[in-house]
Amino acid sequence: MRKKAILQLGRVLLAVALVSGCVSVPDSVKGHSEMPQQDLARVLNAPQLYVGQESRFGGKVVKVSNKSGMTRLEIAAMRLDDTARPVLGSASIGRIYADINGFVDPIDFTNQMVTVVGPIKGTEKGEIGQAAYNFVTVNVTGYQRWHMTQQLVSPPQPLDPWIWYGPPHGRHRGGYWGPPPFGFYNQGPAQVQTILTE
Repeated sequence: MRKKAILQLGRVLLAVALVSGCVSVPDSVKGHSEMPQQDLARVLNAPQLYVGQESRFGGKVVKVSNKSGMTRLEIAAMRLDDTARPVLGSASIGRIYADINGFVDPIDFTNQMVTVVGPIKGTEKGEIGQAAYNFVTVNVTGYQRWHMTQQLVSPPQPLDPWIWYGPPHGRHRGGYWGPPPFGFYNQGPAQVQTILTE
């Protein structure tokens, strides 16, 4: 029985290692530094300290402005997960201006989720509605537009499909391994979950 428990634990650890190994930041927004700046509140408090530092921010594009030779995205920034995706359902942590060299069609970006990477240029005065606001401005060197999709998530099942019937191990002889009784598995409905994909 002990060997079986050790083998089961080994399987779980292997599965966790495989899943975590698959989690990575897309090359388009990896950047060049090991840890690009992602703390927008810190940058807003002392922007002059971060000018030139590589940053990675993401969120929902609320406005796209095309200018001569460049496109400016106004992004309602959100927390990013370990794969640089905006965390869906999280509150906005502030606004940024993301300047992209060249033309980007507003139809492809308005109300879309994006992540951008690039050096911080500083702050620029602007407005949200009629309120004055200081926007952190980023010179974009890479970006990733995310696609919203839905996936079906089954309720969690037990790790081991077999259970022990009989006296505790070491007490008596007898007992056996067998399938669990009906109802042991989670019979709840599957859930639909919205996720961001490349």
